[in-house]
Amino acid sequence: MKKILFALLFFTSLLKAQQKELGLPVQVEPKDRIAFTMYTVHENTVKLLAQFNPIKNYDPMHAYLQIKENGEWVQKDSAEIIYPGYTCHFRIDNWDDTKVQEYRVAYAINNEYVTDAFYEGTIQKNPMDKDEFVMGVFSCNSIYENHGGDVSRKDIVDNMKKINADLLFFAGDQVYDHSEHYWHWLRFGQDFGELLRNIPTITIPDDHDIGQANLWGEGGRKGSARDGWTGGYVMPVEYVKEVERAQCGHLPDPYDPTPIEQGIGVYYAPYTWGGISFAILEDRKFKSAPGNILKGKLEQESPLMFDVEGATLLGQRQLDFLEDWSDDWQNAEIKAVLSQTIFASLNTASGTKKNALERDFDTNGWPQTGRNKALEVIRKSYSCMIAGDTHLGSVIHHGICEWGDAGYSFASPAIASLWMRWWEPQHEANNAVPGVPYTGEYYDGFQNKMTVKAVANPILADNVPSEDVVNARGAGIGVVRFKKSTRETTFECWPRNVDIANPDNKPFPGWPITFNQTDNYVIKDGYELPLVKCAKPEQVITVKNSYTKELISSIRINGKEFQPKVHCKGDYDVIVGEGETAKTYYRQKAVTANKEVLKVK
Repeated sequence: MKKILFALLFFTSLLKAQQKELGLPVQVEPKDRIAFTMYTVHENTVKLLAQFNPIKNYDPMHAYLQIKENGEWVQKDSAEIIYPGYTCHFRIDNWDDTKVQEYRVAYAINNEYVTDAFYEGTIQKNPMDKDEFVMGVFSCNSIYENHGGDVSRKDIVDNMKKINADLLFFAGDQVYDHSEHYWHWLRFGQDFGELLRNIPTITIPDDHDIGQANLWGEGGRKGSARDGWTGGYVMPVEYVKEVERAQCGHLPDPYDPTPIEQGIGVYYAPYTWGGISFAILEDRKFKSAPGNILKGKLEQESPLMFDVEGATLLGQRQLDFLEDWSDDWQNAEIKAVLSQTIFASLNTASGTKKNALERDFDTNGWPQTGRNKALEVIRKSYSCMIAGDTHLGSVIHHGICEWGDAGYSFASPAIASLWMRWWEPQHEANNAVPGVPYTGEYYDGFQNKMTVKAVANPILADNVPSEDVVNARGAGIGVVRFKKSTRETTFECWPRNVDIANPDNKPFPGWPITFNQTDNYVIKDGYELPLVKCAKPEQVITVKNSYTKELISSIRINGKEFQPKVHCKGDYDVIVGEGETAKTYYRQKAVTANKEVLKVK
């Protein structure tokens, strides 16, 4: 008995020590049990996650979601607090998103509200009427001192308030501890909770969140090594489920909720807010592991030899999702894809400048066929791409067959991280951006075409002491501005601890970068379909192959005229409009310099 008591006391002291080390309260009273909240509103459905501090001493595992109506709090939903992880998941359907509404989460003991045990926030109205939609982008949130992370996040919180962000996107590695996600997740909420409670937020977990250095998920199978090289998930399946429950439980319902191996869930889903349609991807979960599929082929002279048959990137399920999402323009004017990492291997050195790196299998530059399939589907909706992971802020215009024939991507820099990466090619390139080094048309380490538009290299060349340990590592944040009236997107990449609302302050060199949605699918030497002239502006124009019915492209145009272009001659159906009112013009010819006109009444 004495041994048991001693063990309990020892375990409790360890937990308290860790809480203290992370800056968390050691003793949490019932009135402080609600740590933070996150929410999204999609197609008039609110999904809200309440993260709780530990529930102890027989306290109930139950909470309520209330909305203030006419000055009174009205209960809208109730839910159980799930262990492990202490998350509570609420849902309100048929939500009126045309107005701002206050909410609060109430924690109950014996079905009675605990005095002052409330956590309040604001559910914003749908910013459909805003011409400029603003999104904050973040990734790689180390809190360790030697990573440059043991500093306040107040600069990020203040900047998001100043620019009136409409959406927050945390692209992965919100947590860097590989065995105690829960405690570090509480610290994440402590740092950003002031934003999370009031601004719609997307969080997607990456490899470090689920306890690995890298992740090639291979459809959820059990893994054996933390470096991930041979594939699968190493941590116990309940750990993985807890992480995804905490970080993704407030996201819109998944496109296809069918679990993968070990019963691990999925969260890839569409999300429409403020006239912007997002596709949330899981680019690690189905990806093949190089340690399995490339056995005996890692010493090949040509990187094209790594593109072996059967290697998977997104997997067919997510390709089907993207295909279906591409021509769904309900309440949307611009589309964008959100993922964990970018579809290129953009680094020439990793860890230190001396550690040259030809290619990185952890990126979505490999496998090449899977990468090309993904880009081919993504560009059908003229979507740009936004991600994190690389610790290296960058903008790339991707190419499949030709440079720049696919979409633009933005990788946000790390909030703070130990592992640095650099892009410093040894030769100059065609079509470089004047005055911006290391830009232009390059092949990445897997021979993928990429036009580098900007990159934010670290100042440091090694993990040496620095007075400015955060910014010297290239740390920063991203801001994306979607201007709906012009169909333009602007990428901004900012250093940490800079007031980005002050016009005297500047982002990293090379930014901001602005492009039109049509730049995400450029066909230089293709064939034209008839010029479509619409009586009403802002129509959706969709092109399909007349015989196979394959989707070729879909866009909500800016104005009343648009001339679709395709890669091959042939017959194509041109569909103008949406839903039951759409009109199809069958078997339109794709020819060089097409002079025909389709007048749509």
